[in-house]
Amino acid sequence: MRHFVYFSSNAVTSGNALSGGDLMKAGRMDIAIHSFIQGVFLSHGIREDVIFHFVFYGMPDPPKHLEIQVKEGTPISKKDVGNLIKKLLYKYKEGEKKEIFPGCFIEKKSFLKVIGEFEKKGEIFILDKTGEDIRKAKIKDNCVFIVGDHEGLPKKELKRLKEIAKKISIGPKMYFASQTIAVVNNELDRRGI
Repeated sequence: MRHFVYFSSNAVTSGNALSGGDLMKAGRMDIAIHSFIQGVFLSHGIREDVIFHFVFYGMPDPPKHLEIQVKEGTPISKKDVGNLIKKLLYKYKEGEKKEIFPGCFIEKKSFLKVIGEFEKKGEIFILDKTGEDIRKAKIKDNCVFIVGDHEGLPKKELKRLKEIAKKISIGPKMYFASQTIAVVNNELDRRGI
């Protein structure tokens, strides 16, 4: 199984904040949506071997962890990812991890707690242009890839991540988060992971 963890310090944490439709004012939710599309969708299909995690730290009620694995019955299309995120945020219930639709969960959980759950389950990689080249890196099944939005990952959390994760790079240039996820998927597809 592949896991992508997308972190945003500004993405809104309430369905009401997405109601206006301006994704830029919703903490660059557009970046989150494009990243999800690259992580989960294929030209004529869906990746069933991917679980996508959003960790949002924006207002008004941070942090929120959304976990999506597309399954039969998941109401999803490339054109309406924003609406799915909005519905998950609307239906959040305090104090519980709740499955809103098949394979779609929401809970209040910090970024480091989400990552901490992966420590014993598989390899954890931080996407960083200074890391080891992905083409040379050893990668096993049950891998986790962490990517930040346009502002990157918070420095405080990066300190802890360096103890449990390995930096990996897709190349010498800086790419959009969504492009990074597409390249990682391509590399793993080529390896049959």
